[in-house]
Amino acid sequence: MKKKGIAIISLILLAIIAVVAGVKIKQNHQQNAIQEIQPVKVSASTVPTFFFHGWGSSWHAEDTMAQAIKKAGATNTIVRVNVARNGKAKLIGKIKKNAKNPLVEVNFADHKLTRYQHAGQYAHAYDTAGARYVKNAIDLVRNKYHYQHINIVAHSMGNLEVASYIKMNATKKIFPKINHLVAMAGHYDGIVGENDKPNQVKINKKTGKPSIMRPEFRNLLSLRKVFPRETKVLNIYGNLEDGTNSDGDVSNASAQSLKYLINGRAKSYRELMIRGKGGQHSRLHNNAQVNRALVNFLWK
Repeated sequence: MKKKGIAIISLILLAIIAVVAGVKIKQNHQQNAIQEIQPVKVSASTVPTFFFHGWGSSWHAEDTMAQAIKKAGATNTIVRVNVARNGKAKLIGKIKKNAKNPLVEVNFADHKLTRYQHAGQYAHAYDTAGARYVKNAIDLVRNKYHYQHINIVAHSMGNLEVASYIKMNATKKIFPKINHLVAMAGHYDGIVGENDKPNQVKINKKTGKPSIMRPEFRNLLSLRKVFPRETKVLNIYGNLEDGTNSDGDVSNASAQSLKYLINGRAKSYRELMIRGKGGQHSRLHNNAQVNRALVNFLWK
């Protein structure tokens, strides 16, 4: 009887484990599934939109957004550019002449820039490596298809790499016209748990000026003089509404500090706060509300 009791208890435990595992798998599947949006009518253009991922990530993070946009009918073309650690860029796929709002998913092999840090700061890494990777990816596609105008969508560290790219190249004649720039979860002035704390930085609502300027932010101050005047900017950030005023990794103030860097330069500037669980840092690039915002901002 004792053995029988143990066997029954074991079966019950296994059943519980199976149920819990099944729920977990279902939740992960739901989180990773493409957050589809309703089909939309948009203006058709040949202007490519480049997607840049964040720290430790890859083109896979961009693909959920890209596929949702394609399923909604806003594009018919998705290609990828792989950038090796030495900076060499390689195009995977082709953009046809009749391509509608083509999307370019950029993948960085060196997705942490660890060896380019200087004195524990990433400002040096963004300038020496990140900006170069961004430039090489954009130049490869532009030189092949002769685009004069582009759009950019960046997430997390991708924003800092893009910002350094603009800072270092905006005054050059060969610099492309950036029609639209979407910044998602950009940690322009610190990362929670590293060099920032929840509610530590305060933002001047009128100018966007932060109460604390960390090294990475100060490194971008020259954007106030060179940021392209023809560029429309949409700044998307998340608020978990748990009292931290952050997406778990980036404080709202750190993301909002972008306004100060482009204030008086950008053609337009808008902010979109994603509230609740969907505003978590990594969920922002797989969020139906974000996908709708991208489509409306880029092509309507």
